[in-house]
Amino acid sequence: MVEVLDMIRMRARLLVLHVLVLVLLVVLAVRLWQVQVVRGNEFVTRATETRTRTVIVPAVRGQILDSSGRPLVRNKTALVVSVDRAMLSRMPDGGMTVLRKLSAVLGMPVADLQQRITPCGPGVGKPCWTGSPYQPVPLDEKVDPRKALQILERQEEFPGVTAEIHSVRQYPGGRAGAQMLGYLQPVTEQELEQREGLKASFSGVDLAGRDGLEYVYDDALRGKSGLRRVQVDRMGKALGLEEQVPPIPGDHLVTSIDSRIQTITERALNKAMKSAPAADGGAGVVLDARSGRVVAVASAPGYDPAIWGGGISARGYQWLLSDKSGKPLVSRAINGQFAPGSTFKISSVSAMLRAGYPLNGKYGCPGSYTVGGRAFNNFRGIGLGTLDLHTALVKSCDTIFYRAAYEQYLKDGGRQPKKKPKEVFSNMARSFGFGSPTGVDLPGESAGRIPDRAWKRDLWNRTSAINCERSRKGYPEVKDRARAEFLKRLALENCTEGFLLRPGDSANFSIGQGDVLVTPMQLARAYMALVSDGKLRSPRIGWAQVRPDGKVVRTFPVPVVGKLPLSEKERLYIKNALSQVAQDGTAAGAFAGFPMNKVRIGGKTGTAEVWGKKDTSWFASFAPTKNPQYVVVVMVSQGGMGSQTAAPAVREIYEGIYGIKRPAAVPGGKLTTKLPTFRPDGTVVPG
Repeated sequence: MVEVLDMIRMRARLLVLHVLVLVLLVVLAVRLWQVQVVRGNEFVTRATETRTRTVIVPAVRGQILDSSGRPLVRNKTALVVSVDRAMLSRMPDGGMTVLRKLSAVLGMPVADLQQRITPCGPGVGKPCWTGSPYQPVPLDEKVDPRKALQILERQEEFPGVTAEIHSVRQYPGGRAGAQMLGYLQPVTEQELEQREGLKASFSGVDLAGRDGLEYVYDDALRGKSGLRRVQVDRMGKALGLEEQVPPIPGDHLVTSIDSRIQTITERALNKAMKSAPAADGGAGVVLDARSGRVVAVASAPGYDPAIWGGGISARGYQWLLSDKSGKPLVSRAINGQFAPGSTFKISSVSAMLRAGYPLNGKYGCPGSYTVGGRAFNNFRGIGLGTLDLHTALVKSCDTIFYRAAYEQYLKDGGRQPKKKPKEVFSNMARSFGFGSPTGVDLPGESAGRIPDRAWKRDLWNRTSAINCERSRKGYPEVKDRARAEFLKRLALENCTEGFLLRPGDSANFSIGQGDVLVTPMQLARAYMALVSDGKLRSPRIGWAQVRPDGKVVRTFPVPVVGKLPLSEKERLYIKNALSQVAQDGTAAGAFAGFPMNKVRIGGKTGTAEVWGKKDTSWFASFAPTKNPQYVVVVMVSQGGMGSQTAAPAVREIYEGIYGIKRPAAVPGGKLTTKLPTFRPDGTVVPG
């Protein structure tokens, strides 16, 4: 009986086991059906992807050329040592042995090599790698051929290391125009989100323009990257080439810059900076008065743009933005905002004409004039008698403009302004383009500042709370007691009535002082409109986009954005007055001995006071006076008087252009009006 029960139990267990096996087989069959039939295509695709790696082939970037086809930024072939970081990572020691040997050959610390091949990410400082892990990481873009040969001849000691000829950026002019030309850097996520054109064509390893012309014309210059699809095994070892798409080179950018005049401007500006011991920054702008194009733009201090090659260090980048270095990355020509001094009087005399002051009237020029109970002095308190507006500009009388501005201030209601004040002086300044960007084709341009009643109200709204607090607490951190007390009184005044335009504000405005700020590019643009046809233009550097085979893709016109509210007679009157400044006016000393019979120079000096610093030196000019070809503006921060620092620099620029004391940079002073001629291979036919 017991044996029968045991057999029944055993058969039951076997039955359960058979059922379990059968269920498992069914589950396995269903799973196989899902994998092979239902999701078969998906897994085939995944399997293929794991065996294919895409290697980006960057396109050769287009050149940036001057108006005659001379390269401002070009490409050169160089031996570049690169490392396959994926191969290094598979080595037992993570590739450290290879990096140590490479360090000895290249003369670079191992830590630097490791930093360069480390993928960029949070907490990873520059330089770092932004590209694909299957893309070789360039470590040295200026390797000596003998060092490269050591690597190539001993490949068994340098697995994953290559030395190949690549295209890298070169700057024939050295430091000349560095801020204008811009630089290249790896693309950030923020840039991809903000720039749709970049996101659509970004390859993952491209460098993109980050400033200057490289940024503005990045889409045209960048070209289109190619690719190689490489088959690899599961360990990442290359098995063969599956697909190859060649890169499309970028187009060239022809600019209106004349590299010869650019060099002359840089040299003159640097000399001016050295002549003024306290100078901490300067700018020079040369415009073609007939077309509105930019011929040269310089900013000091400058820097060598080659510093960006191969990736800049975090320390190097901070140096470019530091006060100690003078912030050479910042262009004083378009970003620097400075009080313009008497160069601003072209706007003030125009405002007087619109307010009804007679063009040929006579005006007193006393040594000082009282505005709102405070005496405002002429330069050195010297009175010049009775003058017309012509002589007022030539001799730079201040008190004539103080009086006119104060009279218009009172007509607008003074401290209790009318409902719709005319504000003739500030509105005329805006007509000259001050207070807004010129629109020049460079990024990050500053707007300057025209301090009218609305600006005063807005400033008070933003600062009254701080001023009121300071008026109570004072400035205990200021050690100079007299200075601290003055600041406290000023804070109280700004707290209680900082929203009011004061009488003194109007006086200072009329001579380009006080809260008025302009950029050198704005001032050059204003003078260009005055001495040409009265039209306000948005200056352009880019002239044409040209394909590598020499075909012109498109040209970039100079837009007209406004018109001066002056008649031709009024403009000619002011222009004729300015034409005497370099001979009989405030710049006569700087131009003593200059052959005015060969090239007559017109212009206006400016000496702008800055609290706690030396004066800002300006000279805004044009030549020849009869039919101007050039407008040249030079500014030197803490350079002193305009006639002592800026005017001599402008003279040196004209001497270089027209060949005074040296061969002429531009024969006859005539700029080219035709684009350079290109051969089918993209090279420029010598002019």
